[in-house]
Amino acid sequence: MKGKNSNSIELVKLCCRALEEKKAGDLRVLDVSEQSSITDYLVLATGTSDPHLRALRVELEKAIDESRNRIVGMETSQESGWLVVDIFDVMVHIFTRENRSKYGLENLWKDAVEISVPDLFAPPKAAATKTPKAPKAAKIPKAAKAEKKPARPAKASKAPAAKAKKTAKK
Repeated sequence: MKGKNSNSIELVKLCCRALEEKKAGDLRVLDVSEQSSITDYLVLATGTSDPHLRALRVELEKAIDESRNRIVGMETSQESGWLVVDIFDVMVHIFTRENRSKYGLENLWKDAVEISVPDLFAPPKAAATKTPKAPKAAKIPKAAKAEKKPARPAKASKAPAAKAKKTAKK
């Protein structure tokens, strides 16, 4: 059995990014390293038509060439509705919707571990550190709350001011 390595998972990410950029549908990654002696990962994608499949393949080839990885083999029969790109540790299968359901590779490899594509691109989670919770404030009884409130000044009546004005006029 071949050992998994970080280069393989980086190659899976590269393939998934390239396929997503060209709007591949139903992108799935299967870890088949325990079931296969040929490859570690299967990348499965769906295209909308034969021209879309070709566009996905071309984008994938460009990305692989730029990363300096080598394509071991490729099966691209014209208008077959299924393209296969073999990058040794990673095999990419691109189907039309009809052929994807017809051949059902997910069922064939049902013992494989599926890797979530969004999780592939998620930043690594930092080690969980527990921060102590702040203590809850103690409840203050209503009677104590009333005592703490400052007393409002009593409203001054207008009567003394009026008397003062009258006395001043005399």
